[in-house]
Order: sequence, then structure tokens, then C-alpha cells
Amino acid sequence: MRGGSLAGQVALVTGAGRGLGRAIALGLAAEGMAVGLLGRTRETLTDTLKACVRIGARGVAVPADVARPGAVREAVRSVERDLGPVDLLVNNAGQIDQAEVPFWEADLGQWWQVVEVNLRGPANMLRCVLPGMVARRRGRVLNLNSGLAVGRDSNYTAYATSKGALLQLSGNISDSLSAHGVVVLDISPGPSPTDMTARMPRFAGMKEWNSLPYLAAIAVDTARGRFDALHGRFLHAGQDNLESLVAQAAEIRAADARTLRLRPYGPGDPLA
Repeated sequence: MRGGSLAGQVALVTGAGRGLGRAIALGLAAEGMAVGLLGRTRETLTDTLKACVRIGARGVAVPADVARPGAVREAVRSVERDLGPVDLLVNNAGQIDQAEVPFWEADLGQWWQVVEVNLRGPANMLRCVLPGMVARRRGRVLNLNSGLAVGRDSNYTAYATSKGALLQLSGNISDSLSAHGVVVLDISPGPSPTDMTARMPRFAGMKEWNSLPYLAAIAVDTARGRFDALHGRFLHAGQDNLESLVAQAAEIRAADARTLRLRPYGPGDPLA
């Protein structure tokens, strides 16, 4: 096995067949990690696996739908059997609303499908991977989230709802995980040149994208522990100064900042 700063560790990346998931898998593989690749399409996963192997990494490709608990359980077992315990889980698989329309005009079936993939998918992955991390008292989780988790867009209600719920899930499990040495982070990649974002009318005419290598480097730094002090927090790649956030991590934790919560309306608000 090739050397590297992450040699001997294992990553599990969902949505690894294309776009950001593929870039992250390749970035981790280049640093020596063994990579478990999950996705729904065998052909694209195999292409990613071949690319990882070419740079000297061990890997395994497992077709699976993250929204199906049984498929996820079998996929995780397969990855850990072939590569070893998972050190880093990257929840990247996701979908968006197919049509830019307000909620009352949305196809409700497709609306729920987005929520299933974007929220139930990570929940299924977490439920299968976290027990092992907790038992070993080490591990990291990177959820690829979105600025819409903390913002609003009336034409992407399924996507925004699912990402906001994912951020809330991370916040609610973070305290219990920290007691066992496990870190969870939600990072928005911002606008990136993937097939999914290219189809979104809100990004039509976008001139400046966050490059896939830049975003892969953030995943590598997550695996290295660079952002551990920001455990349970939301980071926005391309907009945040990540060095500054790391430097201010103690203040951010003390203020319980970068989490999803109701904002009090004033000193007399019982929430204050």
C-alpha cells in the first residue's frame, strides 16, 4: 500500500461514483486511505475504484441505495470486511428538487424522495457506522450539507428541509459522540461544478465555482483532524475563512455558535 498522511485509515464515501463524491474519494486515496465507495450505479463506482487503485489505494465499490436500511447494513459490512473499520464516513449522496416551483406545485412523491435520500440516507449510514466508532472511541463523520440548511429558498423546499434536518441531527448527536471521541461536522461545499448543481437554475450564469480539488482537500483535512475543535458545527466552504474558524473554535463552542436553533426576539424571550 502506498504511503501518505492518512495511510492505514479507512474512509467510506457515499455518492462516490461522480462529482464531489468521486473527487473526495480520489483525494483521500491520494493520501493513503483505503476507500469504500457507495452509490447506486455500479459502472460509475467501478470507474472511481479503478482511479483510486491507479494511485495506489486499496478500495471496494458497493452499489447500494442509502435510503434503504438493509442495503446500507450489507454495504457497511462488506466495506469493513474487506478494508477494516471505518475511520471517516463521508455522507455525500444527495438529491435536489427536480423543478424550481413553490411547495404547493411540487410533485409530493419526488419531494419525499429528496428528503429520503438527503436525511434518511445519512441517518442509515450513521446508525450502521457509529456503533463501531463509539466502541473504538475514535472516528469522524463529514456530512456534505448546504447553505440552504440555514437559509431559505421557496423553490427548493425539499432540499432545504432535508439539509436543515440533517444539521439538526448532527447537533443533537454531537454531545453524546464527543464523550466517545467521535467527531461530526456539517460542511456546505457551496456552488461546485457537479452535474447536480449545474442543473439548478439558481446557479445559471455562475462564474466562480468552488473547485472539486479544493473541496476534496477539505475532506482530507477533516480526516486529518484539522476541524475537530469545531465538532458539531456548520462550516461553509468558499465563504468561511476556515483558518479563522479553527483559531476561534473555543469562542465558537462557548457561544454555542454555528448550530441550528431558534433566535430569541429579545431579553424578555424565554428562549434568551
